[in-house]
Amino acid sequence: MDGKLSVISYIKENITKSIASAIDAGSISLEAVPNVHVEIPKDVKNGDFSSNAAMQLAKSARMNPRVLAQIIIDGLEIDENIIAKVEMAGAGFINFYVADQWYYNELRDVLKYKDDYGKMTLPEKKSINFEYVSANPTGPLHIGNARGGAVGDCISNIYTYCGWDVTREFYINDAGNQILKFGESIGARYMQLFDSSYPFPEDGYQGSYITDYAGAYFEKHGDSLLNLSKEERNKALSDYALEIAVAKMKEDLLAYGVDYDVWYSETSLHESGEINDVINVMTQNGATYEADDAVWFKATDYGCEKDEVLIRKNGIPTYYAADLAYHYDKFAKRKFDMAVNVWGADHHGHVKRMKEGMKALLNTKEEKLEVILMQLVQLKIGEDFVRLSKRKGQIVTLTDLIDEVGTDAARFMFNSLAPSTHMEFDLGLAIKQSNDNPVFYVQYAHARMCSIIRNINECTDGADLSLLKEKQEMELLDKLASFSKEISDAAAEFDPSRMTRYATSLAGLFHSFYNSCRVKCDDAELRKARLALVEGAKYVLKNTLTIIGVSAPEQM
Repeated sequence: MDGKLSVISYIKENITKSIASAIDAGSISLEAVPNVHVEIPKDVKNGDFSSNAAMQLAKSARMNPRVLAQIIIDGLEIDENIIAKVEMAGAGFINFYVADQWYYNELRDVLKYKDDYGKMTLPEKKSINFEYVSANPTGPLHIGNARGGAVGDCISNIYTYCGWDVTREFYINDAGNQILKFGESIGARYMQLFDSSYPFPEDGYQGSYITDYAGAYFEKHGDSLLNLSKEERNKALSDYALEIAVAKMKEDLLAYGVDYDVWYSETSLHESGEINDVINVMTQNGATYEADDAVWFKATDYGCEKDEVLIRKNGIPTYYAADLAYHYDKFAKRKFDMAVNVWGADHHGHVKRMKEGMKALLNTKEEKLEVILMQLVQLKIGEDFVRLSKRKGQIVTLTDLIDEVGTDAARFMFNSLAPSTHMEFDLGLAIKQSNDNPVFYVQYAHARMCSIIRNINECTDGADLSLLKEKQEMELLDKLASFSKEISDAAAEFDPSRMTRYATSLAGLFHSFYNSCRVKCDDAELRKARLALVEGAKYVLKNTLTIIGVSAPEQM
C-alpha cells in the first residue's frame, strides 16, 4: 500500500545489489556501494523511474558511465510483475518502466485498505509536536491566523499519515507587554463608562471587542473596580477578558476543524519558575554571562549576529527566555523527537536564535526544532485589496471568513500555495460554485464518483483489472499509485500545497477518464473493472481531502 514508494525502494535495493555483485566480481572497482538515488522523471519518455547511479559512480570507478550503466543493468534481478522494462539513456541514465500488472495490484490494495490506504508505519515510531496559530489573545482570530490553522493542521495530518505520534499545540501568549497593553485598553474603556473624557492609550487596542469586554464586566460586576489602583483594575479586566478570549479561540478553531491536544499557557512558565530553571541549565552548559546587570546568552558563539538578553536589569525575563523555556519543556520534559512551529514571516529574525538557543540548552548539534515561515495574506474582494490592522480593529475575523466562504473553501485555498508564498485570498472565487473554484472542482469529482458507484450498484470483487488499458485509465491508475509518495514528499518539504495540487490533479484525471471511458458500458467485465477504478479513485480522493481537512461530499 506504499505505492510508488515501494517501487523506489525495490529499484534502489536491486541497483545496490547489482553494484555490490559487480564489485565482488571485479567488474567495478569501488571500495563501497554508495547511496543510490532514484527519481520520477518529468518526461514520461524517460521511464516511470530513473537513476543516475552510473554517472554518480563513474569518476570513482574510473569508467565510462554508459559502460557502468550497462554492467548495473546486466546485474539486475527484476520481477517482471513490477518492472516491465529497463533501458539505458543519454549519458548513462538507467530508466525503469513499471509493469501494468503492478498498477493493477496497487489498485487492489486501494480497494482492500480503503480509508487506510496510504498510511505508513515507521519501523521506529517518532513523536512530533506541531505548534501553530498561537495568536495573542488580545483580539479575535483573523484571516492570517486562518491560514496558519489550515497549514499547521494539514501538515499535522500528513505526519499522522506517515506514522508519527503527533501532538497539536497552541501556545497562549498570555504574558508580557501586549497583555499589559490589552488590560490598559480595556481599563480605559471601563473608566469611560463613568467618565467619557478618560484618556485612551495612543497605542491601545481600538477594536469594538475591547469596549465589549469592558461593558460585559460592568454588567456583571458594576463599579467594583473604581476604587482599585489602575494596575489592579487593568489586571482584573485583563484576566476576565483573557478567559473569554481563549474560550472563543477554542470555539472558533473547532468550528474551523482545528482541534488541539494541548493549550499551553506562557504565564505558567513564569509561575512555575521554569524560566529560571532553564537559564540555570544554559549557564551550566557555559552558554551565558552577566553584563550591565543583565544575564545574556552567548548567541554569537553559536553563529548568531548578536548576543541575547535573557534576564533584564529589572530581573524580569525576556520573551526570548520564556520561549526557550517553552521549547525546552517540549524536548527535555515531554521528550518529543522533533518540534515544528508555524510562524508568520515577520518572525524570520527569531528563527536562528531559537534554534541555536535550543542547541545550547540541549547541548547538542542536532536540529530538533523546525520552523515553517508563513507569508502574509491579502484579502481580495473584486478588484480591491482590504487593508487590515489588528491594533486598529480593522480585521476580518475567522468567524467572518467561515460564515462567508465556509471551512472547506478556506482550508483548501489556504493550502493551495506553499506557506512561503504570498497569498491573495480571493473572496469571490472562494464562494463561486463552478470549476473555477478549486475546492468545488475537487469535491464535485468525489460526488460524481459516488454517484457512478450508486447508480451502477454492482460488486467489483474479482474484477479483471487487466482490461484497463486505455490511456486515461492508466494515467488515473498511475496517479492513485502516487498517493503515498506525495504524502512522503509533502512531509519532507513541510508543504501542504502538494496535497491540494494532488487532489486537483487526481480530480482532473478522473474527469478526463469519465469523459473518455464509459463506465456503464454493455461489456459486463469491462464495466466491473472500470467501476473498481472509480471506487479506488473515490477512496484516494477522500483520503487526500481528509488530510487537507476538507469534507468529501457524496452529493452536490
